[in-house]
Amino acid sequence: MLSRRRLMQLGVAATAALAVSAQAEEAPAIANLKSMKDRAVPITAAERQSRQEKARQLMQQHQLDGILVMAGTSLRYFSGIDWFESERFMAMVLPAKGDPFYVSPAFEEGRIREQITNGLANNSPDVRAWQEDQDPYKLIAQGLKDRGIATGTIGLEETFRYVFSDGVARAAVQTKLTSATTVTAGCRMIKSPAEIALMRLAAHVTLTAYEAAYHSIKDGMTKPEFEDLVAQAHTKLGFTGSGDALVGEFAAFPHGSVTPQVIHEGSLILVDGECLVEGYNSDITRTFVFGKPTAKMNQVFEIVHNAQSAALKTARPGVECQSVDAAARKVITDAGYGPDYKYFTHRLGHGLGMDGHEWPYLVRGNTTKLGPNMTFSDEPGIYIRGEFGVRLEDDMHVTEDGAELFTPQSQSLETPFAKS
Repeated sequence: MLSRRRLMQLGVAATAALAVSAQAEEAPAIANLKSMKDRAVPITAAERQSRQEKARQLMQQHQLDGILVMAGTSLRYFSGIDWFESERFMAMVLPAKGDPFYVSPAFEEGRIREQITNGLANNSPDVRAWQEDQDPYKLIAQGLKDRGIATGTIGLEETFRYVFSDGVARAAVQTKLTSATTVTAGCRMIKSPAEIALMRLAAHVTLTAYEAAYHSIKDGMTKPEFEDLVAQAHTKLGFTGSGDALVGEFAAFPHGSVTPQVIHEGSLILVDGECLVEGYNSDITRTFVFGKPTAKMNQVFEIVHNAQSAALKTARPGVECQSVDAAARKVITDAGYGPDYKYFTHRLGHGLGMDGHEWPYLVRGNTTKLGPNMTFSDEPGIYIRGEFGVRLEDDMHVTEDGAELFTPQSQSLETPFAKS
């Protein structure tokens, strides 16, 4: 699913992609970038088949007879089908036993078959097509009957729209509908080696783009001009990406301000953005100063850096999500920027993968235990209204015995891209 920030940034990226080459020539750090596109290895049909098998195992553990998945991230995850959600019903039913079936508008049948073949290497899928004047939900009910689960319990993935779930409920009156999150989250929050590799590359691409844009800053540059540099750099690296820049006092707004902003000597700049590599997200934030930072800026940066390090040190299999948030929050509170959410105004982090924000979340009250190959943002911040804000965000991978960041931590406001 696309976040609010992602939707805004896509517009920035699209604008930058149309920029003339002369602009790149004015920024040698960007012009000299080389594409990393060939490093991205797509997810295979065999891996998607294995995801479906894991989903079946989780269905049996949670007493589900099947799951119903509509257009969106989970559909892409399990099938490779990339479908625009509209008022026309299209969905996949994955039974706990047996093969999936699909319900599609009849005029789209050829396209959905093509995507299933490409995504799952299945040349003869069970696609049930409905004409414009027909009821698609009756095809769901008939498909459940054909699979012997018409009186069973079917989980709906979490983004299922009410207009569609109501239609299914009216047609499949003997079926119990419930949540499929234990299955979809249970699969998606544990990443495979192939997914980890794509996310590691995505993080590397975004950090490289930031560094190129950083070296291209000029006095008097506006916020949109700097954001265009970030998008151009991503494009040169072979991917779609963007960054939301916040300058000076506006960096105290964690997700930005619409007020026009200009970079001058001494300006603190916070840039937060992401890119997509074969459908997998990065989410990186860097804070730096154009020129020399003040003593207070340096002090706040050091506190945030220590908080990020404390979270990284705490994260390991078996630790509750809330404990990782608590470790970072304690550093910030003990340094005088508390209590609770007074200055560190948001949770420590969120799950990351095919969606920019996904399960699970590093936040107080979440007792979910970390497991190997979970991935998160690690993004503490201190936001001082009327002055500035500092956030440091890297993408974190839980390993067998601890955790790692995909990218080197920022070392200071003046050396944000020094290799640790």
